[in-house]
This record gives sequence, structure tokens and C-alpha cells, in this order.
Amino acid sequence: MDEHQQQPSAEKLIRILAFTMILSSMSATMFNIVLPEISKDFQLSFSQVSWVASIYMLIYAIGSVIYGKLADTYKLKNLLTIGLLIFFVGSVVGLSAQAYWMVLLGRILQASGAAVIPATAMIIPVRYFPAEKRGRALGVTATGLAIGNAIGPVISALMVSVFHWRWLFFIPLIILITLPLYRKYLGDEQGRGARIDWLGGGLLAGTVALLLLALTQSKWLLGLGSLLFLLLFIIRIRSAKEPFVQPRLFRNKGYTIGLIVGMLVMSVGYSLPFLTPQLLADVNGLAPGWIGFIMVPGAVITAFLGGRGGKLADTRGTAYLFYAASSLLLICFALLSTFAGIAPLFIMLFLIFGNVGQMFMQISLSKTISLSLTKEQTGVGMGLFSLLNFLSGAIVTGIYGRAVDMGASASLNPLSLFAGAATYSNIYLVLTVLQVGILLLFFLQFGRAAKRSSQLQATK
Repeated sequence: MDEHQQQPSAEKLIRILAFTMILSSMSATMFNIVLPEISKDFQLSFSQVSWVASIYMLIYAIGSVIYGKLADTYKLKNLLTIGLLIFFVGSVVGLSAQAYWMVLLGRILQASGAAVIPATAMIIPVRYFPAEKRGRALGVTATGLAIGNAIGPVISALMVSVFHWRWLFFIPLIILITLPLYRKYLGDEQGRGARIDWLGGGLLAGTVALLLLALTQSKWLLGLGSLLFLLLFIIRIRSAKEPFVQPRLFRNKGYTIGLIVGMLVMSVGYSLPFLTPQLLADVNGLAPGWIGFIMVPGAVITAFLGGRGGKLADTRGTAYLFYAASSLLLICFALLSTFAGIAPLFIMLFLIFGNVGQMFMQISLSKTISLSLTKEQTGVGMGLFSLLNFLSGAIVTGIYGRAVDMGASASLNPLSLFAGAATYSNIYLVLTVLQVGILLLFFLQFGRAAKRSSQLQATK
């Protein structure tokens, strides 16, 4: 294919992909508001049922990279067919689940199949759009992702208010209607072929899985096992001819610090969709349906302002957007720490600050990290950035779940107004402090350079 010309099926494919991204993002987050219900049904702790979310993100992260590498050897349409069929099997297993292990198996299979979607979202714009139009194509898929996050809580709330939470496994099956369209419009392109470092990928997956188990089960031996797997993974990527992760990327200081900031940003930000439903259920006593509606306005406004955030990054600079995003998140976490336990309508307003701030921060950080890479490193570097974001989300669910189970007898925030919400007040206070640290780290590495660049442009 000529990379300088737009392929005839490009516009159709990008619209199909946007619809697929909507359903995919819904599937990833729909279960967050029903974790309290799953906990009650199976008489499990919150840290245990947090695996419904964390196992999905763990497999989704590793799988997206594997599918991307497989696309260098096999036809994308065939990979999509296999992935969506696995997704179908997982949904059926989850829908018929009568035990917790079946719920987890359903989510594992769902994630194993759905991981083909983020790989496709990167490949189609590159293969079917010329360079000068790829930004718009990537923007369309990002919009689909934002819409899915916005309507996911609504659909979930409507479903659980009428049906059992197991029926949340059914909604994503709509994604199967896209399969014949992908088969029709995707070409038969195959890449140059590339070996996949299965051993390296397995060691990375083992590192994270053992770390999650160590956090949720409080077993230090599992933590040592995670450390051992990490050491073996480092040895593997330094010795393999085609490692799962290229170690030379980490010689770029700006990129490495950007990855660290990105992981922290994802870890802190994931508290909003994951921890807030538990707060509303545990402290405010809301049913899952009402929890979904409380979270909707923030998601809708975030989707609406997503394009505005991209324009601000282009016109005012990534540092400006990052500082604005940090301010919004600090307001959100400080308010949640102080007023955890207040009427749900106020929580709904606080979430607007946090959700918009998290979206702006992701836009700013993605562009900042991409600018720290050479042209040859962009694909691999941004792929690793996405991978670590997913892994951070998987790890932090275990941490939040464990913190909720441990509880707290008193609030560390002297301004906290509700004694019964001390656990959540303390967590959000820690997140406030972490956000300040993230802001300082970003300023030290990127902020000064961005300021000098802006001053230089102003003098020209």
C-alpha cells in the first residue's frame, strides 16, 4: 500500500472502529459500579472482587501488545475474527456464571479477545490513512473511547436496575455485528513478520499477577516471587534478540521519567471510576443503579471537553494543560477527602473536576512523551506507554481494594466532616499529596523546558 494515499475503505473502517471502541471501553468499566453487589452475592471482600476489574486490565494490557506483534505476521482481519470470537465465549461464560471463579473466567476470556481492539486502533490509522490525516483518525477513535466511558455507567445503571448484574456480560456482545464489516473492508495486508518474545511477556505478566496477589492476600512470599519474576524479566529483555520490551528506550531520560509520571497519573486517576462507586455504596448506601447515574455527568462533560483539551495542548502547550489538569484533580481529591460521606449530588459535582482533569492530563502527557521520542521510537515507545498505563490500573485496583478492607478508625484530614467515611477520606488525602508530587516531578523534568520553548517562540 502507498502510505501517502488514503485507502478507499479508510473512512468506513474508522467509523466502524469508533463504534467498536465505544463498546470496548464500556466493557472495561461497566462492572465497577456492581463490585459491591458481587461482593455481597459471593460473600467476598472488596479486595477479592476487585480482581473482576484488575484481571481484565492485566490481560488487556499484555494482550494488546501481543496482538500488535501478531499483526506483523498474520492478517489483521483474521486476528480480529479470533479475538472477537474469544470475547463472545467469555461473555457467555460470564452470563451463565453461578460461582465467582466463573465470573473471573468470563472476564479473562473477554479481555483475551478484546485486547485485539486497541491493537487495531493503532494499526488502521497507520495502514489506511496518510500521515497528514492520521491525527484526525486517531482523534475519532479517542472520541469513541470517551463516549464509551460516558455512557458505560448509564447503560450499567439501567441494566442492574432491571436485571441481575450478570447481564452486563450481554451488552458487549453487540460488538459482534462489526465482525462482518471488518471482514469486508479490511485488506489482506501482512507485515514483515516478527518473533514474539513469549517468555518475556510471560515473565512480565507473572510479575504483575504475583504483585496483585501479594497486595490482595497480604502474602510477602508472593511479593518475593513478583520481585524474582521482575529480575528474570530484566535479564530476559537484556539478552533476547527481539525482547518483549526494548531496553534501549530507557536510556532516554525524558521518556523514562514520562513513563513514571504516566504510571502515577493512571494510578491516581483510576481511583475515580473504581473507588468512588464503593464509597457511594458503602457510606451513602446507594444501589448500583443510582451509583451509575451519579457518575454520568462527569463522564459526559469529559467526553464533551476532550476535543477542547487537545486544542489547548496545541495552542497553549502541554505544560499549560498539565498544570490546569493538576489543579482540577487537586480540587477533586481535596473535596472528596473533606466531604466523603456528603450527599451524593455533591459527590457528582466533585467528580466533574476529577474526570475532566484526568482527561486533560492524559492528553498532555501523551503528547509530552511522544515529543521526547525520535520518529523511529514513536511506535514502540507509545505502545509501551499504553501497556504500562493498563498495568498501573490493574495493580492499583488491588491496592485500593486492600486499603478499603483494612479500614480506618480516624480521619487524617482535620477538616473531614463525616466520621463514618474515614477510610475514604484518608485514601483521597493520600491521593492529594501524590498529585502534588506528580506535579512537581513533571515541572522538574518537562515544565522548565516547555517554558523556555514558549519564551523562545515568543521572541521570534
